[in-house]
Amino acid sequence: MSTPDIRVEKGHAEPEEVAAITAILLARAAATPTTPTHRGRTKAGWRRLEREPGFRAPHSWR
Repeated sequence: MSTPDIRVEKGHAEPEEVAAITAILLARAAATPTTPTHRGRTKAGWRRLEREPGFRAPHSWR
């Protein structure tokens, strides 16, 4: 273990600061989201025109 897992790019971080950041990152990685991040659609947002009837009355346009 000669190579550290976390490296400070600018400035100087004390060991306590690195430990605090590591704890926060591990806690966030272990947390499970309570709400889904992506809601899937149940129906496609587009239509295949070849499966549509040939004529639709103007009053029925969507």
